[in-house]
Amino acid sequence: MKQSYTDYFRSIDTHSSISSEFRVRTLSGALISIFTLVLTIYLIGSEYTYNLTPTFLDHVHVMPQSPDGLEVEFDITFQHIPCALLATDANDPTGQSQSFHIDKNHRVWKHRLDKNGNTVGHKSRFELGGTLIHEDQLDSLKAAKESKDDSTDAAQQQQKQGEELEEADDEEDCGSCYGAGEEDECCNTCDDVKRAYRRKSWHVPDISKITQCAHMLRASNEEGEGCNVHGKIALSTGGGNLHFAPDRQWEKEGADKVQNPLGGLFLDLNSIIEMFNDAYEQFNVSHTVNKLTFGRSMPDEVRNSLNLTSQLDGVSRTVADGYGMFQYYLQVIPTKYQFLNGTSIETFQYSVTEHTRHVDPGSNRGLPGVFFFYEVSALHVEFEEYVRGYSHFFTGVCAAVGGAFTVMGMLDRKMFDLKSANARTVGGGVLG
Repeated sequence: MKQSYTDYFRSIDTHSSISSEFRVRTLSGALISIFTLVLTIYLIGSEYTYNLTPTFLDHVHVMPQSPDGLEVEFDITFQHIPCALLATDANDPTGQSQSFHIDKNHRVWKHRLDKNGNTVGHKSRFELGGTLIHEDQLDSLKAAKESKDDSTDAAQQQQKQGEELEEADDEEDCGSCYGAGEEDECCNTCDDVKRAYRRKSWHVPDISKITQCAHMLRASNEEGEGCNVHGKIALSTGGGNLHFAPDRQWEKEGADKVQNPLGGLFLDLNSIIEMFNDAYEQFNVSHTVNKLTFGRSMPDEVRNSLNLTSQLDGVSRTVADGYGMFQYYLQVIPTKYQFLNGTSIETFQYSVTEHTRHVDPGSNRGLPGVFFFYEVSALHVEFEEYVRGYSHFFTGVCAAVGGAFTVMGMLDRKMFDLKSANARTVGGGVLG
């Protein structure tokens, strides 16, 4: 009974072996066998990479709500604008200044550059705000002269109050805020003093008499230099612009100081008007965007696999004169990348179009500057990492290897038949 079962199983063998004495071994068959082995190894490796290496699926959908915030990191070099003449600010779509969130992780720095592009000294914190972007702001400066007499007395009184408080505070580790600070607040830098005065809506006194500002260089000391501005800030997701333009707080020394309704500084009015009248000649906005990114940085392997690039990184733009305004229009797209382990990164991509405007003096088309207009898209892009798995891998290997052996076997049989037919033809001719 046991033997009969064995014979039965043998009868259904579909892979019956051929005795070696019936095998015909040829040189062409050996070459095909070697090629089949190499092809099989390659196909197995390809299936492994295809099925077991993480890849991603992409989805696009409309966001139900806007992101919580928009973090921007930038590094821009202005080859022909001294740091003393440059200011940066951000406006919302209505033209109102946005409130910057400044902390240890969000700060803007400026670094002086010499004529050869080398850094000079140490970088310093960049006070945000106070840009001039419209010609009508120059008219406001001229109108300030009418209120000169009424404002001078109040300015001097506030200045005297600040000086008295400064003398009363001799602690070196806590600088005076000149009466504008909160209780126990320290103002150790010139920017800290300015910010304290702005918070109380007070007029900043003559900065030449503020100890923290004594080290600040005037624009004349930076003539022929450039400026590198870099940092990280948080902007509103409602859209707006980030721009770099002439600073309306240019510090000028002189005896004729009046109230500036734009920024609160007491400036030499005649000097500043004269300066802005030829600002077109002095403010050459040629620049290089070393870096501009939105949101968190993705790992390099993820950026390479998705072919994600920051389109403006390394871009240089040059203007022949000072009459230029560069405008970049950015469409910011919220992006989420989901890893296999369940963690995720939420960041932003952007696309950009640019426009260069020639702003002639008196054209009322604005002042020279570099503007980055941004709008957060309603579309949300998601990339999800996944692997096809071992079931797909083994299925693919069986199909690939089986197909390779079958095709190579057919080729070997065809070549053997052709060789045999050729041999019979030659043999028949000799016998004839």
